[in-house]
Amino acid sequence: MKTLVIAEKPSVAQDIVKALTPSAGKFEKHDDHFENDTFVVTSAVGHLVEIQAPEQYDVKRGKWSFANLPVIPPHFDLKPVDKTKSRLSAVVKQAKRKDVSALINACDAGREGELIFRLIEQYAGGAKPLNKPVKRLWLQSMTPQAIRDGFASLRSEQQMQGLADAARSRSEADWLVGINGTRAMTAFNSRDGGFFLTTVGRVQTPTLAVVVEREEQIRKFVSRDYWEIHAEFAAAAGTYPGKWFDPKWRKEEDAEKKADRKWTAAEAQAIVHAVRGQTASVTEEATPTTQASPGLFDLTSLQREANGKFGFSAKTTLALAQSLYERHKALTYPRTDSRHLPEDYVPVAKQTFEMLADSGMRHLAPHALTALNNNYVRKIPRVFDNKKVSDHFAIIPTLQAPSGLSEAEQKLYDLVVRRFMAVFFPSAEYQVTTRISVAAGHSFKTVGKVLVKPGWLAIYGKEAAAEVEDAKDGDKGQNLVPVQAGEQVGVESVEAKGLKTRPPARYSEATLLGAMEGAGKMVDDDELREAMQEKGLGTPATRAAIIEGLINEKYMLREGREMIPTAKAFQLMTLLRGLGVEELSRPELTGEWEYKLAQMEQGKLSRATFMAEIAAMTEHIVKKAKEYDRDTVPGDYATLSAPCPTCGGVVKENYRRYTCSGADGASDGCGFSFGKSPAGRTFEPAEVEQFMRDKKIGPLEGFRSKAGWPFVAEMALKYNEDEKNWKLEFDFGDDKKNDDSGEIVELTDEALGACPKCGSPVHEHGSNYVCSKAVPTNAQPTPSCDFKTGKLILQQPIEREQLVKLLTSGKTDVLDKFVSNRTRRSFKAMLAWNPEEGKVTFEFEQREGGKKYPPRKTAATKTPFGKVAVKKAATKTTAAKTPAAKKAAKTAAPKVPRKATVGTLKPSASLAAVIGDGTYARTEVVKKIWDYIKANGLQDPADKRSIKADGKLKAVFGKDSATMFELAGIIGKHLG
Repeated sequence: MKTLVIAEKPSVAQDIVKALTPSAGKFEKHDDHFENDTFVVTSAVGHLVEIQAPEQYDVKRGKWSFANLPVIPPHFDLKPVDKTKSRLSAVVKQAKRKDVSALINACDAGREGELIFRLIEQYAGGAKPLNKPVKRLWLQSMTPQAIRDGFASLRSEQQMQGLADAARSRSEADWLVGINGTRAMTAFNSRDGGFFLTTVGRVQTPTLAVVVEREEQIRKFVSRDYWEIHAEFAAAAGTYPGKWFDPKWRKEEDAEKKADRKWTAAEAQAIVHAVRGQTASVTEEATPTTQASPGLFDLTSLQREANGKFGFSAKTTLALAQSLYERHKALTYPRTDSRHLPEDYVPVAKQTFEMLADSGMRHLAPHALTALNNNYVRKIPRVFDNKKVSDHFAIIPTLQAPSGLSEAEQKLYDLVVRRFMAVFFPSAEYQVTTRISVAAGHSFKTVGKVLVKPGWLAIYGKEAAAEVEDAKDGDKGQNLVPVQAGEQVGVESVEAKGLKTRPPARYSEATLLGAMEGAGKMVDDDELREAMQEKGLGTPATRAAIIEGLINEKYMLREGREMIPTAKAFQLMTLLRGLGVEELSRPELTGEWEYKLAQMEQGKLSRATFMAEIAAMTEHIVKKAKEYDRDTVPGDYATLSAPCPTCGGVVKENYRRYTCSGADGASDGCGFSFGKSPAGRTFEPAEVEQFMRDKKIGPLEGFRSKAGWPFVAEMALKYNEDEKNWKLEFDFGDDKKNDDSGEIVELTDEALGACPKCGSPVHEHGSNYVCSKAVPTNAQPTPSCDFKTGKLILQQPIEREQLVKLLTSGKTDVLDKFVSNRTRRSFKAMLAWNPEEGKVTFEFEQREGGKKYPPRKTAATKTPFGKVAVKKAATKTTAAKTPAAKKAAKTAAPKVPRKATVGTLKPSASLAAVIGDGTYARTEVVKKIWDYIKANGLQDPADKRSIKADGKLKAVFGKDSATMFELAGIIGKHLG
């Protein structure tokens, strides 16, 4: 009989096999496991199974309502994770083998590792348990000896029961609060119709609250004027700067008040006048200081550093680190919350330095050699500490030198390697001089900082040296000229600088990750703070996904490096406060759970008690939302500057609507109002102002149908004659009724380019771009062309710039928000003019290797314009099905090359000087002109739409410059 060992990751399974081989015998490698006479070793790839409510408790989206809430199932079913179904099947197959009599849980040493194994074991058993004894391998180090020691001291299933209960309870509690909270808030917000998806969660909602609270501080911030006094002092050896400060100042509650600030111009100027032209006595104190390197990286600190240095998002950093770990084998496991190494890893660290010294990486190898020659790599307590190693240790380079890294991968690898080397190097040593210059009784401080021994900073070179360069403010640590003992220095110049206090900065991804990591510090209760310790909100492995989830749900926007909460985020916080369920938005909830789960791990709290409390909390949240009976939720609401279109009164916001409140802003108004979240999308303040002003807006993304499907649309405020009031309507770009009316159309906007069918100007008209000869106009009442393309195609807005590209170069850029009507899936494509079919069609990016994505095999294909192009299927014969017949058919009927489009247009002499003589199709001419413009850099850098004419183009244009919109018309005059 054999024992099945289930690891969490393939790499760990390989390490276990290597460690066991000397004692247990050689393993034979199979597709999904290793095997010898004693052991079968296989692995998961993280979570293979997830919990779900039994089918009778599952409420499908679109039917969410208070009638079906709360959902508290008596037990949870299991379902495979879609992406890893094949892996699950392979593991289950080994677990069910008749010659496997026992299991060893070798998943990571922590709560999630315990859960991963327990769910796989339960799933493998199905209706009947496997009934095979289980032992637990508990590893905090992955050296061969540590693995062998772990197998020699396996833990019993009973020893791990507390951890298993805590793992299941955390998973089920997150499900109960997330599902019921989301459905309750969605049901509340969808009472007026539509489907307004409002997601909440134990981690995502407190994270969002952090961002919203910061934005509220910024909006309420009132800037104050203050002054700093800066002087330049002249000593015998040269000049140095100094900044005024009050030596008697003591810290106050008002964080803006500091020792170097004056709050009136008069006070600041009084100091300037007092010290100008005076001499100053000088005292100074020099102290040696040291600066140790920062600790090793865990995932969160690596994500923060990469965001700050390179602008990488947390998601990008995790993906790069995962690639360096899985594909290149160059970094250790990245999803870790530890910044330390196991105490038996000193030899491994030394081997890593030896690899780096011999790697040929010139920017890293010399520092690795220095460390080896000076015996820097030794057992340092701040690096090697078993107590601070969780189920994983810090991210460090492996013994494998990487090759073929992308630029981004190389940047991240270097970041990790430099930090790894730096922790072993000596501290940097500085000589810090604090100089106080006193003139006319006023004190000025100057700080000088000189790097004496670079220590670990040598690894960072110029990047570290820049720390003390260009610091001119007096207290920033620049190099100082010497002043002799007793020397009096002159005040060469002095000025008062008027400044303003600044609001707190918005969160970047780096600072938001830090806030999530340190969320426990926001918790007031000492026991809860202790329970959270350094865990904060989420885990290193989930924080990037939480941030991306908030962006995908339109709760936050990423603008540059700033994270900005949307109107939907403010609305959620207003709702939670108004309903009295603010616990969902506070980190205390996580702290409380962590405290109780820790008690459960120690056997001090039963799983049944904890889950009963979670069920009660879930019922409380649903009840609060269900029984709320007031018209609006109290909150901090806006007053619009745009007047009511009906009576000119003041329009104000409440929880659900924008409503006229009369001329005085305090009455019932004229009855004009519209919902602030039509079809589940909340108006931003700037959007609603534009909407009120222009009576239309869009196309806008983020709307959802009643069934929950996303869609894109324009919106319009239209006056209803029957009801004598304005109504909000969706505009999906269907202008057929207007087109068929025969009414004369006036095209007043600037032409976007030449029609690819007839060469006439193309204009914006309603929800379409149309040829000027495709609609009835005064110049041509009867249309003679049918070119038209929508401003919104399969939910993808087509901007003016993209239409210009289509008309000038034949295709748009790759657009990534098309949504298939059939599958509801998004896809990327270019819109391209197809001269053979005489219409705009989709063109797909090429795959690696040059192959295009194949077209969908359907009998009828819907074009971007709603028409159906029927494809005739080739007649299949029975004979053609055989290989011989196919070969014969291929030989007998070689492929006929597609007929090329023959140009018949002759350029004028001046145009031929640019594109060459010959005959061309119009699209060829446009492409050649653009190639010439780009090759010669003739687009105006400040305005890409403007083209500067050189000698050749001036003869074509007849002037010094032209816009891209004029180009097609100009070219037409030179073609015959």
